[in-house]
Amino acid sequence: MENKFDVLLLLARPAAGKSEIIDYLKRTDSATRLQRFHIGAMDEIDDFPMLWVWFEEDALLEKMGKPRLHTSPDGMFKETYLWNLLIERISLEYQKRMREPNYHADTTTIVEFSRGKQHGGYRAAFEHLSDELLAHAAILYVNVSFAESLRKNRARFNPDRPDSILEHGLPDEKLKFLYEHVDWDEVSAADPAFISIRGHRVPYAVMENEDDVTTARGEALGNRLEETLARLWEIYTTR
Repeated sequence: MENKFDVLLLLARPAAGKSEIIDYLKRTDSATRLQRFHIGAMDEIDDFPMLWVWFEEDALLEKMGKPRLHTSPDGMFKETYLWNLLIERISLEYQKRMREPNYHADTTTIVEFSRGKQHGGYRAAFEHLSDELLAHAAILYVNVSFAESLRKNRARFNPDRPDSILEHGLPDEKLKFLYEHVDWDEVSAADPAFISIRGHRVPYAVMENEDDVTTARGEALGNRLEETLARLWEIYTTR
């Protein structure tokens, strides 16, 4: 299948609309999704379920009277390098998928994560993506302010489903500490179309979402996503 992205890195602050975009794409029939958005059969790699397992395991260990491995009782990582371990895990999961013959014949891998300056930002995270993944990748960055991230983080949180992709959230102070400052503008400043990562020129495009076209998952989202991914596709196919 020639008309699709192989790997799309979907990046943004928490609650900016990443998971809503994925949900919208899943609800779109496959032929339309390919034609409008250059997205094939969808396969997701998201670091949230990985880190949530750490929280659950640490709670169980504490219940057993054993030391917590990854996180403190207030839900912070014990070591900053654990953020980069998650990116290494993403790369490992991609490597496993690539064992399948012709994996990308019809599949687009959606890789979703957020990074703030407090724990190294995107600059640090990108260095832990594998060469194999970077060789196939394009980046869609969903741009919102911290204030909008905070608003939507509050709105989506369901205390009965804290492990849900679409309904998890962070306490205000934790969100502020981890994500008030991001380094996307710094990382992307050198080139309006590509980010250089260990010799790989990875194409990118930015979708503005301060007006929140993602929550309703309607045609306003479809139109903006189509326009942004068309720009990204043009770069991706001419790199």
